[in-house]
Amino acid sequence: MAGLFGSIAAGFERKEARTLDSLPGFMFGPESKAGVSVTWSTALNVSAMLACCKVVGEGIAQTRCKIMRPRAGGIGADPARDHPLYRLLHLSPMKGQTAFGFWETLVFHVMLVGNAYAYISRVGGRVFELIQLDPSKVRVTRRTDLTLVYEVTGEDGQMRRFAAEDIWHVRGPSWNGWMGMETVRLAREALGLAISLEANHAGQHKNGASPSGVYSVEGPLTPEQHSMLTEWLKRQAANPGMPMILDRGAKWFSQQMSGVDSQHLETRRFQIEDICRAVRVMPIMVGQSDKAATYASAEQMFLAHVIHCLAPWATRLEESIEVDLLTEAEQAQGLYANFNLSALMRGDYKSRQEGLQIQRRNGVINADEWRALENMNPRDDEGGGQYIVESNMAVQDGRDLTPMPSSPSPQGSN
Repeated sequence: MAGLFGSIAAGFERKEARTLDSLPGFMFGPESKAGVSVTWSTALNVSAMLACCKVVGEGIAQTRCKIMRPRAGGIGADPARDHPLYRLLHLSPMKGQTAFGFWETLVFHVMLVGNAYAYISRVGGRVFELIQLDPSKVRVTRRTDLTLVYEVTGEDGQMRRFAAEDIWHVRGPSWNGWMGMETVRLAREALGLAISLEANHAGQHKNGASPSGVYSVEGPLTPEQHSMLTEWLKRQAANPGMPMILDRGAKWFSQQMSGVDSQHLETRRFQIEDICRAVRVMPIMVGQSDKAATYASAEQMFLAHVIHCLAPWATRLEESIEVDLLTEAEQAQGLYANFNLSALMRGDYKSRQEGLQIQRRNGVINADEWRALENMNPRDDEGGGQYIVESNMAVQDGRDLTPMPSSPSPQGSN
């Protein structure tokens, strides 16, 4: 962290500005109509929200971001392993942190509070480290000239100010274009109801889910008898499996609905769907599957998750990397960031091999490329690099494949 606070951006005079101070939201959070305060930490206590964050965070992290460099001629691209950002984004952004953990944490921050921050440590003008910051310790100010200033509270409790080029700011969906909207605030009613339902259901199961009600006896009770009866009821509640023995014509009247009567389970199931809807994660991805779902339909749901959930996330992060971490000269050269989502859409083994076979037969890939896609070494002979086409296909000008008759016409040809 020494590099983070070793060079402080200077030349920022205090000016009239529009600010967004989200610290109160981090500390206390808005109260939902269910009567509970919703913050990022209480939201993570909801298993559905935790599962959504893990599904997206792990999905993005496992694709392993790469910096790509276009080939000469503009067709195809190769990993730019010599670029300093390649190792940071693909393997380790800073000492003691893996790229997987970095991306997972970044997604958690954006999904919960709408913004993620990392300090850009540069050496000789090149990015040397990306140091992840706690969003609750970052305050963003937009000045009248539309530039952004970042005030970061360090581990020593002191606040330091940085220019926009020193902070990598990844935004979620935004209303004003420069700050992401806090998801836990927008979804506070769904989260608050889920928290309240879980607490209420847990209260019902406290002391063995013994029903509360009225213990009615004939005649008045002395204070001593009342105390003795109260202690007896507590002991009875601690042993819910034991039968109740009532004397003096006593009767028990239950005054509380059971979880089934109050439809707790149905409501809690719906809250899972509601939370998934808020963060655009398919319920099946967090273990909430439709009983009518089949293997084929579940496979299509998994593909839909990649297309409609992970792909927008990947695009958001790729563009942020290219704009904020690549120089204008590197952008002009065509360098770009890439999260390879293809591996998440491979399907079952048989379908994947049939698709590769079609590409092989039509000259799209050779044997070595096929083997590389399956994490296998190239063939030992030279034949692995050759492209083949079916016998009824011919090559024209080395580029186009034109279908040819597979057999001569019975009448011969003129």
